[in-house]
Amino acid sequence: MYDISIIGAGVVGCNIARELSKYDLKISLIEKSYDVSNGASKANSGIVHGGYAAKHGTLKSKFNVLGNKMYEKLNQELNFGYRKTGGLVIGFEEDDLQKIKELYENGLKNNVENIKIIERKQILNIEPNINPKVKYALYSEDVGITSPYEFTIALAENAVENGVELYLNSQVKDIKKEKQYFEIYFNDEMIRTKYIINAAGINSDKIAKMVNANNFKIIPKKGQYIIFEKGTGKKFNNVIFQVPTKKGKGVLVTSTYHGNLMIGPNSEETDDREDISTDIETLKNIIKTAKMSYPDLNMKKAIRTYSGLRASSDKKDFIIEESRIKNFINVSGIESPGLTSSPAIAIEIKNILSKIGLDLIKKEKFSKYRKPIIIQKELSDEEVKKLLNEEGPKKIICRCERVYQEEIVDALTRNIEVKTLDSVKRRTRAGMGKCQGSFCSSRVSELIKKYKGVDPETYKNQWELLKKLKKLT
Repeated sequence: MYDISIIGAGVVGCNIARELSKYDLKISLIEKSYDVSNGASKANSGIVHGGYAAKHGTLKSKFNVLGNKMYEKLNQELNFGYRKTGGLVIGFEEDDLQKIKELYENGLKNNVENIKIIERKQILNIEPNINPKVKYALYSEDVGITSPYEFTIALAENAVENGVELYLNSQVKDIKKEKQYFEIYFNDEMIRTKYIINAAGINSDKIAKMVNANNFKIIPKKGQYIIFEKGTGKKFNNVIFQVPTKKGKGVLVTSTYHGNLMIGPNSEETDDREDISTDIETLKNIIKTAKMSYPDLNMKKAIRTYSGLRASSDKKDFIIEESRIKNFINVSGIESPGLTSSPAIAIEIKNILSKIGLDLIKKEKFSKYRKPIIIQKELSDEEVKKLLNEEGPKKIICRCERVYQEEIVDALTRNIEVKTLDSVKRRTRAGMGKCQGSFCSSRVSELIKKYKGVDPETYKNQWELLKKLKKLT
């Protein structure tokens, strides 16, 4: 019998698990995939939004502003990678100025600090590589960038260290409501729990339906991205947005936390909740739109495309509430700015649980720190060449990203089971470089075989798509 079961180990579910692990509770975290952060949490922009865009009075606006202020402390504790950069919402026409003013006024209503409207000269001083035709921008100092999958992994590791039991490869098949508890069925197992937190992302409506708690519908929206070589992100200091449209915040140009230029996403509704493919026509439109912000975009530096599915709901806002079924809490429709809002959402869930009768007694011992996996290093090409054949912990396994053997071993021997190249990649960056794993995947595979006794999956090759894209653009 668990006190609480959280369904979904994305950034929202893992934030909730980590927050609740501070209390004397028996908690389970249930995830259908082979690893945490395998849904929208690994396939988004990684932007910590400023809070000016979400409509005033919505849950999105409330938790965006609160969540934004929590990242610096969380990064100090969990070492996942976060940096405040600032952000610009740019406009090229007089009509854009009115929209920028509306964002500014909305930001003030949301109690957003450090925002102002600036003009062309100031914009070019801040961002000399931006399109010189720019006329106006909303400048928000508190926008930042993070590594979303590393954040989720760090939260999950820390939650497990503090007693949360993680069930991977455990797709929930059914939930039955008894008088004093729920029964959750997955694989060949059944567990009992007093409270359920439904944080199942694009499948949260399906989970809610199992207990007749589905007063909403999820409408998946796909967004596609293009990633460029490491170092290309140095062209910009801030996150560059364009004036938003009815479809969302629009195509952005930004550096990732690790220095890769990234452009995207688009927004398209889809009925397929498994489709994370990319297509050439959509990517061409993303390139065309991104070039409005950055005319010198060099497609020869592109190394990967990817897409993610956002859990948009028919309520047009976050759903964070106890449902009509007692002790069943829906945390659904968490689309952008869900990543930014997720730490504050976790606090809200704790408060809801307290209000509906759960005794929250703080543990005497809670470990709030989590050691990083990635070792920050500056190595020359000559040093890398020498370390490629080095035997021991400092042997270079991934030459593009300069990943040591000890970093791979660290990722494989922590408290979450890791058996795939993809899982190692997200923890260490081995395979995220220019060659996309063509050099290091066999080396990583050997270490997985050695430490886990399994033959891991292989990387999906995207070179053909990228060749076509580069030729067309």
